[in-house]
This record gives sequence, C-alpha cells and structure tokens, in this order.
Amino acid sequence: MNIKLPKKTILTGDRPTGQLHLGHYVGSLRTRIALQDKYDVFILIADMQALTDNARTPEVVSSNIMEIACDYIAAGIEAKRTHIVVQSMVPELAELYMYLSNLVGVGRLERNPTVKAEIQLKGMTDHIPAGFFMYPISQVADIVGFGADLVPVGDDQAPMLELTNDIVQTFGGLYGTNVLKPVEGLYSKVGRLPTPDGKAKMSKSLGGALALDATEKQIKSFVNSLYPGMNGRRIDEPGLIDGNVILTYLDAFDPDVEGLENIKQRYIEGGIGDGDIKNRLLPCLLELIAPIREKRTELKKDLGYVKQCVYQGTQVGRERVGKILDKVKTSIGINHSDYIFKEYITR
Repeated sequence: MNIKLPKKTILTGDRPTGQLHLGHYVGSLRTRIALQDKYDVFILIADMQALTDNARTPEVVSSNIMEIACDYIAAGIEAKRTHIVVQSMVPELAELYMYLSNLVGVGRLERNPTVKAEIQLKGMTDHIPAGFFMYPISQVADIVGFGADLVPVGDDQAPMLELTNDIVQTFGGLYGTNVLKPVEGLYSKVGRLPTPDGKAKMSKSLGGALALDATEKQIKSFVNSLYPGMNGRRIDEPGLIDGNVILTYLDAFDPDVEGLENIKQRYIEGGIGDGDIKNRLLPCLLELIAPIREKRTELKKDLGYVKQCVYQGTQVGRERVGKILDKVKTSIGINHSDYIFKEYITR
C-alpha cells in the first residue's frame, strides 16, 4: 500500500519596499518556482517588518504590496500551488511574535550579525527603532507560525535560522511541548549578486539593481556597466576571474555550464575580451526577463486576478497560523477560550 505523506512546508518572503530584482530571483525566487510541486509553499509579503525602518514613509510599503505580488506571478509563482500571504492581514503573527519575544535576551539581539550589518548600511547608529532591533524575532514568528520545515536563504541569513531553532528549543523546554518545530535552511547554490561595480551586494536600497520588468534598453545598459575586475585590459592579456562581475552573472544565468567553463579558461589565458563575455551574458538576461516583463504588463492592466490570488492565499495562511497560535497559547496556559471562558465561546 502506498501511503501519501503530507508535503513539507516552505516559508519564504520579501519586504515590499520596491520591485523585485535579479538578486531576489537568484537568491530565492527561482528556488520557490522550482519547488512549487514538491512542497507546500507560503510566500510572505512582509509589510509589517518593512515598517521597522519605514514607519515615517509607510506609503513606500503600501504602494509596493501589489507590485511584488505581480512580480511573483509574472516570474512563475502559481496561486494554485503557492500561497501568497500579506503579513499584516495575519494578526496572529503579531501575537505570536509577542510571546516569543519573552524568550530572547537583548544581548542576543545585539550580537546578531545581520542586524548589525543592516544598522551600519542604513545609517541607524544614532537612532535604532526598537521594531527594527526586534525584527529577527518577528521572522522567527513567521517561520514557526506557518510550521515551516524549510526556508530558502542565503548564507548571510544563517543567524536567523539559528535563532529560530534556539527559540523552538527554549519554548519546548519551558512548556514541555513540541508544538513548535525546528527548521532547516535551503541554501541557494548561487551567492548574492553584486552591484555592477562589484563593491556591494545588489539591493533595492543601494541602487544599481536590475528589476524583473526591465526593458531591453535597460538590460543592455546594465550589462555594459558591469565591472570586469580590471581596467584597461587588452584582449590578448590574461583576464581575471576573481572579482569579475560579468562572470559572476554568467555563473548565475548562463544555462550552458560546460560552454561557460571553456570561455572562462580562454579568458584566463587571453584572447577573449570583456566585450565578448558581456555579449554572452546579454542574451541570457534578455531571454529571462522578456517573458516576465510581458506577463507583468498584462497583470498590471487588471489587478483583479492578482488581488484574488493574494486574498485567497492570505486566508489559507491565516488559518494555518491560527491553529498553531492556539496550540502555543494552550501550551503557555493563556488560551482562556479553552479554560476560563469556554462555556461562553462558540467555535
């Protein structure tokens, strides 16, 4: 007898502070699309977390919720297989976040390398919003609230998974329950993409990111701006692999792996110019982005379908989180609907 086991759950998400770009596609979106059939996938549009450093400009967040949803669907996320959830429409997550925040010391948050790096990057050293300081706990609440087994992440997000599993262990030890389960990281084979100058990782805040609906002209301009690792090199001179942004992008997007390795070897030996490898990269990006751009344009003409997908996904997500929250409150001993007031509450 073949017993059909339930699919494992994947949770991932993005802060709606701008459109998605190639860095998002490589870092997580491509993985989400590929795993839709194999796993039960939830994608969280983390608008509450986005407010931790955008509280004074909330329009930046609200205006981008549908933009990101369009990016998802245009890139290949299918609502029948993946649940797109708006974080602020699942208030149970905020309640769960409150309970979990009591299990983490301030010192642990201060040592979080991801938070420290973002504080420096965003220039918050003189004024750090408490919400921003605490957002890793909100991420933990998201992960355990959806009962995630796997979270697609980059290497820089390993501290988030470590914090999640520490909180899960602490909760289980305190309350004698396995309601919350540990999570594993699903790491991308390709690291985060650099900015065109190679000085930082691609991000919305730093600029230099190529959006997933970029025009052909924008794509060509972007490719031309990529740093080859050394300036003034002649074609017959050996080229550099380390620090070559063009080759980094080819590693991420060129489907002909064997052919690319041959190109790299010839580039190292001399005889291939920077323009040649840019010309190899350009059609890869054009072929990737063109169908996403076209589908996104159609979706933007009538957002009804996108809104329906997001609303339905959010309802599924809220039901999932609500069930786990009930178990958490019962474990702590404050699920008063089950104890003090049970005779007055009709479920």
